[in-house]
Amino acid sequence: MQPLTKAFSAMFSRKQEDSSDTRGMPHGSPIASGSQTANGIIRPAYVIERYAAYYPMNHKRRGMALIFSHNKYNVRNVSLPVREGSAIDCKRLKETLELFRFDVKVYPDFKLEEIKSVIGKVSSMDHSDSDCFLVAILTHGEDGGIVYAYDQPYELSLIWSFFTADNCPSLAGRPKIFVVQACRGNQLDHGVKVQKDGVARYSIPTHADFLFAYATIPGFMAFRNTTEGSWFINELCKELQENGHRYDINTLLTFVTQKVAYDHESVSNMPEYNMRKQTPCVVSMLTRLLLFNVV
Repeated sequence: MQPLTKAFSAMFSRKQEDSSDTRGMPHGSPIASGSQTANGIIRPAYVIERYAAYYPMNHKRRGMALIFSHNKYNVRNVSLPVREGSAIDCKRLKETLELFRFDVKVYPDFKLEEIKSVIGKVSSMDHSDSDCFLVAILTHGEDGGIVYAYDQPYELSLIWSFFTADNCPSLAGRPKIFVVQACRGNQLDHGVKVQKDGVARYSIPTHADFLFAYATIPGFMAFRNTTEGSWFINELCKELQENGHRYDINTLLTFVTQKVAYDHESVSNMPEYNMRKQTPCVVSMLTRLLLFNVV
């Protein structure tokens, strides 16, 4: 066993302790129509009023939700620990998304080529009768937008770039949500004590209508309880179940960030990694409010 793996195992060997998702630690109504692309011009599957406040959520289907859940790995020259608690995250997230009528597909421990195959097929589908689209990636990660498939690392852009308006016209103008439970570096947050006292035609940028919800900010670790699952996915599912029909997605994610930041603190038998904090990070290119309607 490599020193890096020994350190990781020693740090989080006890039950009920918090692990991390780093690869290792150093010490209006829509008008339905088939979307088209011709002469470089993207014709979305539907067009709503330019300044409409909300995305239409009254299509035939809510949309597809793909969950790439990784627990074990076989990466050449890289020793990645088993992601204890990942199955809990996957189950909880699947059940929550199904409550919102998502068509959920789970892909456990897929190799990179298998992931690319799935993404390629889905991006070529016609999503004209869907409200939105979601991808969740539960895995180990590193700084620089790197995450791990079963057999090798890859950049997150490999996934979301399939769904830009020019590559997937039927999702142009529709919200595309990406949830990433993975570390984004090896830094630790020590925390600070605070004292208690329609119809108009217009062009759509190819990168509009994306939402990225990361478990942590760039450069920092994301924690996962070995028996209860990750802090971020746990709070995300709770917030969706309790308030998913009351608030728009950005407001919900603000509350998720609040819960993760204030209510969680790591537990480890190694002082350097004990009592550490985490802050989720939301990057939004949404052009309207996204509110899941009551079914």
